[in-house]
Amino acid sequence: MKKSIILLMSVQFFVYLGFGLIIPILPEVVVQQGFAKIHVGGLLTIYSLASFFTAPFWGMLSDKMGRKRLILIGLLGFCTSFLLISLFMNSLTLLYISRIIGGLFSGALYTAVTGFVGDLSTEENRNKYMGFMGMSIGLGFIFGPALGGLLGKISLTTPFTVSSILIFLLFIYASIILKEPERHITSQKRAIVPKGASILFQYRIRYLFVFSFMVTFLLAGLESTLQLFQMAKINITSAQLGSLFLFSGFVDFMVQGGLVRHIKDGTEVKWLIGAQVVTAIGLFMFPFTKSLAFAGFALCVFTAGNALARTLNTSLSSKEAGGKYGTAAGISYSMDNIGRIIGPMFFTWVLTKQADLVYEISGTLALFSILILVLFHVSKRTLRSQKEA
Repeated sequence: MKKSIILLMSVQFFVYLGFGLIIPILPEVVVQQGFAKIHVGGLLTIYSLASFFTAPFWGMLSDKMGRKRLILIGLLGFCTSFLLISLFMNSLTLLYISRIIGGLFSGALYTAVTGFVGDLSTEENRNKYMGFMGMSIGLGFIFGPALGGLLGKISLTTPFTVSSILIFLLFIYASIILKEPERHITSQKRAIVPKGASILFQYRIRYLFVFSFMVTFLLAGLESTLQLFQMAKINITSAQLGSLFLFSGFVDFMVQGGLVRHIKDGTEVKWLIGAQVVTAIGLFMFPFTKSLAFAGFALCVFTAGNALARTLNTSLSSKEAGGKYGTAAGISYSMDNIGRIIGPMFFTWVLTKQADLVYEISGTLALFSILILVLFHVSKRTLRSQKEA
């Protein structure tokens, strides 16, 4: 494998490791510093918001100034965001500033890395290389919370100090190894509303876009509230929560790598309905938590359903896109981001009113989302060929 691809995989890994790193640490920071609990949701939301609205700008800049330069700028910015959290953890204002910086430059890194891979690859190997990028993102999500919880046992600042050092070392390595790629294809910048979206929304694939939002909305809500909820229930620590996320991450990996590839074409809707039932069961279990083992089991049940829904919905959307794969992927990405923007704030606010209500509402929404799948199934407005339809 090319050195550049391995390095780009490392960049993606650290971006999503950084996103997951804060999940078990942030609630403890907010509680210890005496900030209102709603700021857990606010600090998660502001990151996604900054990344979402600036991604089109970074895409344009990537084409003008070059992939390597933007990757280096992104790594420095991302490093700075962690350093700010480490140094000024007791300042709510600087915590928000650091999260905005992190979101801004994570958008730059995602855009530049995707463009870089597109320039390096050919039509024959592009799916393979993009698959490597997806694997790196998945591993970052798995190990981020675990590393955050483990290093958080030393001190709450340690995970961010270590991450800033590692990212700075990655910046030095990238500046030496990376060479600006030749632009042999037209890069595709991600717009907030992808071109051609209005056409797809005339067909039944629109229900899958709404479903994509719901799945991510529920996941973001769980990530933002689980630590606070379990601190009140069983006095869970950041290290314990990190270990639970690590274990559930492997459940996610097994579902995506094992179960999904055995699902036959044409049976996706039935499996998606089943996935939402499993998701709802996991969510409804949380209010009954009495031990760490039970909390871990509930999280694994939720993760199994959510991972199956996310992966299968992506696959089904590509089949329903009528060849407009890039446009469909862009809309799904945008819907996911909206879920990550709204989810943390909404569910953290609910938590401040009545804790158990978080999982009663989210479990009910998981079941309600089955109606979206039914509407998709009964609709005949499809972009598939007549044979496939």
